[in-house]
Amino acid sequence: MSSMPLPPPQPSFVLRGHSVQVHAVHFIQGNSRLLTADADGWVVSWNLSYKRPVAAWKAHENAVLGIRSWGEDRIITHGRDSRLAVWQLGFEDEGALSRVLPVDNPPVTSPHPWLLHMLTVNTLNFCSFAMCLDGIPQPHGGHMAIKAQKQPPPILVAVPNTIDSGGIVAGYESGHTMVFVQSDPGAQFQRLYCAQSHSQPSPFQSSSYRQVSADLKLVLSLAVFPSRDCYVTAAADAIVAKHPLPAVQGIWKTDLKPFKVVQTKHSGQQGLHVRSDGKIFATAGWDGRVRVYSAKTMKEVAVLKWHKVGCYATAFAEMLDSESIETAVDAPTKDEDEEVGESDTTVAKPSTAVSIVQQRRDARAQSTHWLAVGSKDGKVSLWDIY
Repeated sequence: MSSMPLPPPQPSFVLRGHSVQVHAVHFIQGNSRLLTADADGWVVSWNLSYKRPVAAWKAHENAVLGIRSWGEDRIITHGRDSRLAVWQLGFEDEGALSRVLPVDNPPVTSPHPWLLHMLTVNTLNFCSFAMCLDGIPQPHGGHMAIKAQKQPPPILVAVPNTIDSGGIVAGYESGHTMVFVQSDPGAQFQRLYCAQSHSQPSPFQSSSYRQVSADLKLVLSLAVFPSRDCYVTAAADAIVAKHPLPAVQGIWKTDLKPFKVVQTKHSGQQGLHVRSDGKIFATAGWDGRVRVYSAKTMKEVAVLKWHKVGCYATAFAEMLDSESIETAVDAPTKDEDEEVGESDTTVAKPSTAVSIVQQRRDARAQSTHWLAVGSKDGKVSLWDIY
């Protein structure tokens, strides 16, 4: 008797809060929160223990292109209104914010987090910004001073390229991808790598076909692996390519080529995201499917289909060890601590059954291998995979 085929995988949860397409998703606060941003400029922070919103505000006048975290309580958003905004959003800030979701037509004047910085950027507003930690050495004791003051570490921001601490990885409309590095602060950037792995227009076809072909080789997304030795690109064509990420020492190498170029037969893959352990990466497809690939073999290991329309963004939860999860779960809050007298001594209240259950729920949510997917239908699907 032949075994019955397994049913197609289904998302563990679906977050319904946006009325327009979701352009960006990002996990923060040790996977305890998920940020989602849409084409109307709204940002929603979700509590992953309860799968409920804890904050919602209009961050930009136009679509949000990207969102990232900076330190423990700061996030950066990039909008199509040509602005980069830095917001303060810690656990203690959530109580003063609105929880009315964009789908419920909240007023535009809803409370928003403390706006720390606003930077006007002169871009074509097609690609999102990218950021990384500043690789420039700090003065003696500089890192300790930053940590003591609870300040986020210095960062480098590139609009709209991907930057990797002294190097820039760029993708172009021509299908080219290049790597530029800077040997010393203040020195000129030098190109170390250049490849064109994506579709070429045929000179023997009509002009209209050549125009379509030119559009197909547009690089839509790229992502650097945590090992910082390679990166992957996806374009409007059906190709996913893995490239070397040379260091400054390899500046004279001229024989560098892509590690692997895979013809997936599925056009329009974007929203590339590599999991923090570097083992798998995911793409969001125009066909409504999310494809998960092995980073080592570049083979497709999973196809996730639930959305009926195109998907725009993916994000993996960070792979945390048990110590990191316990630290995040056991972090004291104003409701769990009680000050005694006028001294600085703080005595924790005894754990109740409710708090123990809450801690277990938080730990389970933070340790789950989430994959979040933002779609054109305004919904965000959460998948538990690998």
